[in-house]
Amino acid sequence: MRSLTQDSSVKDRRLAPGTARRVLGYATAYRTKIAVFLVLVVLDAALVVATPLLLGTIVDEGVTPGNRQLVVELALVVAALALLDAVLGLVQRWYSARIGEGLIYDLRVEVFDHVLAQPIGFFTRAQTGALVTRLNSDVIGAQQAFTSTLSGVVSNSVSLVFILVAMASKSVVLTLAAVALVPLFLVPARFMGRRVAGLSHESMGLNADLGTRMTERFNVAGALLVKLFGRPRTEHDEYAQRAGRVADIGVKIALNRAFFFIALTTVAALATALVYGVGGLMVIAGSLTIGSLLALAALLARLYAPSPPCLTCGST
Repeated sequence: MRSLTQDSSVKDRRLAPGTARRVLGYATAYRTKIAVFLVLVVLDAALVVATPLLLGTIVDEGVTPGNRQLVVELALVVAALALLDAVLGLVQRWYSARIGEGLIYDLRVEVFDHVLAQPIGFFTRAQTGALVTRLNSDVIGAQQAFTSTLSGVVSNSVSLVFILVAMASKSVVLTLAAVALVPLFLVPARFMGRRVAGLSHESMGLNADLGTRMTERFNVAGALLVKLFGRPRTEHDEYAQRAGRVADIGVKIALNRAFFFIALTTVAALATALVYGVGGLMVIAGSLTIGSLLALAALLARLYAPSPPCLTCGST
């Protein structure tokens, strides 16, 4: 749902010819690492489904018939999967860091050399603060495109498919009923997402302006100019006004994002109640096992759970 909070106008923009080829050119040197990274992401997504299914099997084929050996064996398998998931997370983090930091290094060196080669006229026209802020933001954005964005899209897509298939294998009716509740969240989320996108855009612009002001005022030439010809009170008022606006926007963004999580957790709670209510009746009627009901509830929690903080992104 994070895409709902992003500026939708970006979809109307078209890349200049050759841009995609140039972007992919930077990834060529890391193609092996990226391929291994994506395989690890897919494996990690598969583990999301494996554990709830095994827990359901423990109940149906181990606990209910009283098969102690099977209960112990499957419990050990679940524990092994948890350890494997932890190892995969660490390896993913290593590959992601190597890819992200390598891309940042390549881009920063290339951009530095390119800017340094510009004529003097370029530096007389360009604002140093704006130039530095823009270049740093663009470089980090490029890193995220190959790490957090790429892994998020692949992981979420694969996890969604695996979870829905696993749920449908247990009960098609309950799966459709749970998914049918999604529009209850999407409608208000779309409205709030537009507000967050506008606020985020304004906040980034104001933060960039604050960074530019500090860079321009805090170097020797800028400080000397302000001391000789500037008005300190005016400088203070203008900076305080922009900083205050950033603070106000931060509060609004926090409230709107809280709405997202509250709405999502509310829908998840309703879906869980639906699964336990209808599924419980199906268990009583004999058309569903207790283990399948528990597995469905666990898979549903994975389906609706908000994404955790990104642990596979670059650190810069």
